[in-house]
Amino acid sequence: LLGACLITQILTGLFLAMHYTPDTMTAFSSMSHICRDVNYGWIIRQLHSNGASIFFLCLYTHIGRNIYYGSYLYSETWNTGIMLLLITMATAFM
Repeated sequence: LLGACLITQILTGLFLAMHYTPDTMTAFSSMSHICRDVNYGWIIRQLHSNGASIFFLCLYTHIGRNIYYGSYLYSETWNTGIMLLLITMATAFM
């Protein structure tokens, strides 16, 4: 599930980046253009925004399962996972 969410995020992000303008004067109009003029732009935007929530829900479920089964005792693997979590959060909320 994590892989499917991540691939969906990457693909929808690329499609949105093709039409988005980061300029402060035209950012709102570019989002309006994506939702109105691009074929299925509104659903790509919704998939991208809701996909991020689903991705983090799957990520937290994965961590909870590993806590339940005591995987934190494997310190090298656990620390690698924590670093991946922090990097993912830093990238997502940048």
